[in-house]
Amino acid sequence: MSADQENPTTTEKAPDWWHRDHPTFTSLSGFFAGLAFVIVVPGLFAAILNWIFEYHTAEDLFPLVLVTLAVPIGLIIAKRTRRFGTYLVIGMVSTALVVGGVAALVLWYMVTYQS
Repeated sequence: MSADQENPTTTEKAPDWWHRDHPTFTSLSGFFAGLAFVIVVPGLFAAILNWIFEYHTAEDLFPLVLVTLAVPIGLIIAKRTRRFGTYLVIGMVSTALVVGGVAALVLWYMVTYQS
């Protein structure tokens, strides 16, 4: 037997910071995952629907993409993933606000100066 196996009171070295949950990494990855979620999921869902169904059926089924909102809600409910889920929702909301704001500004400009 080695010395470590004989002495059970030997303290083990704590894992380095990248092996634990680092708050900055969790926040940034959650935010950018929320950004990607808003951009990628609806587009991918629409592409899959158009691939499987005819256009009018895919158009009728598109609102089912809202079922994917169960993912961030589930992440917020679970205690272990609550921080990631919160930043995921923040990324989703801020992305939606920016896209909506830019679309409104472009629409206003086009109606005002291009008509």
